[in-house]
Amino acid sequence: NSTILENYQACEENFKAIGTREKSPDILHIATHGFALPKPAETGIADIYPTDKPVYTLLNDPMMRCGLLLAGANHFWMQGKPLGNYENGVLTANEVRDMNLQNTELAVLSACQTGLGDVMGSEGVYGMERAFHIAGVRFLIVSLWYIPDGQTRELMNLFYENWTVKGESLRDAFSHAQTTMRKRDPDPNIWAGFVLIE
Repeated sequence: NSTILENYQACEENFKAIGTREKSPDILHIATHGFALPKPAETGIADIYPTDKPVYTLLNDPMMRCGLLLAGANHFWMQGKPLGNYENGVLTANEVRDMNLQNTELAVLSACQTGLGDVMGSEGVYGMERAFHIAGVRFLIVSLWYIPDGQTRELMNLFYENWTVKGESLRDAFSHAQTTMRKRDPDPNIWAGFVLIE
């Protein structure tokens, strides 16, 4: 059984409600836009993300400078205030970290740059990946750069077919999906942006 949330149902409130259930879903697939902002001290950030807009561009906490954009986020990003009675639609790693996703075997973050964050010495990357692991998710599929929509959809369809229809292991299903995509288009920018992390 699956539940599909789209348009205004794909809001921050409904996503956070998943973390309050007794049992989180086995699989979470989030197809949206993602962001991972550089440190405020890095030059040129004001040209990319005007500092008079979202405060996320100025924060030192890397778990607040990355996230997923859900319903209403565009309005908040442009207007500086939430749409109606909704939350702002910007789901940060900080917010995901506090959820209970202990029952979730796999979270697929099908959005740009969901595997990025700040590298903190030997501690690893502080970003969405760390947040979902802290929340309890065992496996994650995240992206390392901007990903094309059409080829991403194709990769995900191949992955789920290999895993759920053909019965391959999760790791093999993902690897074989990428191999198939590589045969169709040798440009690694098309198929190599996603990684599977345990």
